[in-house]
Amino acid sequence: MAASPSIPLTVLPLGAQRYSCHGCGDCCRDFTVQLREADLAKLAAQGWERELGEVTVEFRGQRYLKQRADGGCVFLQADGKCRIHAEHGLEAKPLACQMFPFTLAPDAREARVGISFACASVLGNQGASLASHAAEVRRMSRDVPELGPTRTLLDASTEATPDEAATVAEAVDRWLRNGAVPLAMRVDGVAWLGQQLSGAHFATVRGPRLRELMDTLVDALPQELPLHPIDPPSGAQRATLRQAAFFRLEDPKIGELRRVGRVRAVLGQYMRSRSFSKGRGVMPPMGDRWPPADFAAVERTAALGESAEFAAIEELFVRWMRATVLGGRAWGSGYYGWPVVDGMQAMALNVACAAWLARAHAAASGRAAPGIADVRAAIGRVDRTCGRAPWLGSRAESLRMGFLRIDDGLRRVLAPSFITAG
Repeated sequence: MAASPSIPLTVLPLGAQRYSCHGCGDCCRDFTVQLREADLAKLAAQGWERELGEVTVEFRGQRYLKQRADGGCVFLQADGKCRIHAEHGLEAKPLACQMFPFTLAPDAREARVGISFACASVLGNQGASLASHAAEVRRMSRDVPELGPTRTLLDASTEATPDEAATVAEAVDRWLRNGAVPLAMRVDGVAWLGQQLSGAHFATVRGPRLRELMDTLVDALPQELPLHPIDPPSGAQRATLRQAAFFRLEDPKIGELRRVGRVRAVLGQYMRSRSFSKGRGVMPPMGDRWPPADFAAVERTAALGESAEFAAIEELFVRWMRATVLGGRAWGSGYYGWPVVDGMQAMALNVACAAWLARAHAAASGRAAPGIADVRAAIGRVDRTCGRAPWLGSRAESLRMGFLRIDDGLRRVLAPSFITAG
């Protein structure tokens, strides 16, 4: 395989985030791994088919690692370790398996190294500093031939310089790390910033003027947000949030898709989506790794602010949002190529979905208020799809975002899960 173009890497500059692999095997049970030609050549040379039979599967013109009936990888051992790794070493594994949970998001100048919160060790903030992994990530990046300069847009028609995209990211991060502001106000501020920037004329707000605009908006947020109170979400807005949450839970497996066929698979997805939109009765099954809850019980579940574990919940939400922005996963190549403005609004919706799903996870277990375990499950589930599930970068998702831009929709769907009653 040809080496990737020379492009500098910047590891996520978030000292609060730690990571080391603890061998839990969750990623081997949860992800469908798409293979490159180099991966297929390595697997063939290792001779697995003589012992295990077919270890890959083709689906819609691409090849993937074969999964067992329970969704686990064919190479996952009983001890939670990878058999390829155990017998041939780390570099013998498919590149996607080596990279996880690290992500690469190039712009016109560099590639930002982010990290996925679908990993239990990342969620739990366990392990070594991210900087200690820099050499290994750089080694793996050389096997990504498509890793080259990529443009980033501010809005649909204005290309951002790397410095301009960094200006927005730094301003949003400054707001998120402001511990003097309650978490509910910080997430509300992200939605409000996305809304305000959607009306900006970026063609004339460039360079230093963009920095001045972002500083002005962020500095004004603590005084501005109370002047713009929001109503409870409408029924249609609640339905849109539930539907958005559904598409972050949806997890089609190749084996199941091939077994039931395309028509039945699409029909099943449509029926589950409608069930979430209606929000009545018990939510349909969403795989073995997500417990079903009664929709009415979710609405009765307390806001995150009422949790006895709120300090840990706040730390995790802030760390996740900061890692998303600073790791290049909020917009541009890290998020379906979306412009900065759209990506910021998508981040607000992802946060709203994670908060609602945390309440749903608690309701499924009969808890009156969500705890840190519920929030970890929810953020892990949302983050595993963000930037990876093609349907979240589709026109249908853009239409959901467009609807929630109207009448403070994003702010209104965020509030019930974060604001303590009374």
